[in-house]
Amino acid sequence: MRAPVRRWITLPLLASLLAACLAACAQRPPASDPDALADFIQTNDPLEPTNRFFYKVNDALDTYALRPAAVAYSHVVPQPVRTGIHNILTNLGTPVQLSNDMLQGKPRRAGDTTMRFLINTTVGGLGFFDVATGWGYPNHDADFGMTLAGWGVDAGPYLYLPVLGPSDPRDFFGFGVDIVADPWFWIGQGAVVSDLGYVKWGLTALDARSRLIGTIDSIKKSALDPYATFRSLYRQHRKSQIDEMKNDNRATVPVWFPQPSATH
Repeated sequence: MRAPVRRWITLPLLASLLAACLAACAQRPPASDPDALADFIQTNDPLEPTNRFFYKVNDALDTYALRPAAVAYSHVVPQPVRTGIHNILTNLGTPVQLSNDMLQGKPRRAGDTTMRFLINTTVGGLGFFDVATGWGYPNHDADFGMTLAGWGVDAGPYLYLPVLGPSDPRDFFGFGVDIVADPWFWIGQGAVVSDLGYVKWGLTALDARSRLIGTIDSIKKSALDPYATFRSLYRQHRKSQIDEMKNDNRATVPVWFPQPSATH
């Protein structure tokens, strides 16, 4: 699919899906029903019946397609190569990560991201080796959903989206913005570019799923309600990412660098 076509299909599709989800949200229970209101506030999942339906759809797709592909990928591709592919995909996401670091007002994080890209792209063989972490520039999470959270935008109700999985209105909108912010979204035209784009998205899905095979299998086997467990884990994970971003208030100049005297 050519880049201009992707732009005019992806954006309206994301906007329409979000609008449909929000329009279907259930009404907040009245104060006269305290038990229902307390449950509503605690779960913040007014679309639970619809969300559970999409969870079943995604679970079927995962069971019969994505998980087998991820298992095969894990068995066929050696671990060092899988790690290198993960590192390359992470390196390709640097432009989006850097833009969000800057929008979040985190100069040290932006500096770390820049250094990671420069080091791993050169010394790390186009990102195959994560040399930067060992040199003092560890990776961190940064996406537009986190940026919106840093700006004070509320997450909104829980959403379980077709194909995409756990989300909320803030993260879903952020996902769309990150797609548009990715240079790959705008790059060139032609079959070669399209094929590379499909390979990138396919490897991203395989990489993410293969790294969670054991975790997801364990939850499905042991949890009384896997849907509720995944909902809780998603919220905990996002809160941890956002809290880490908000609490990273390092000065732009490293603490070990000679600081100017306060008397001058």
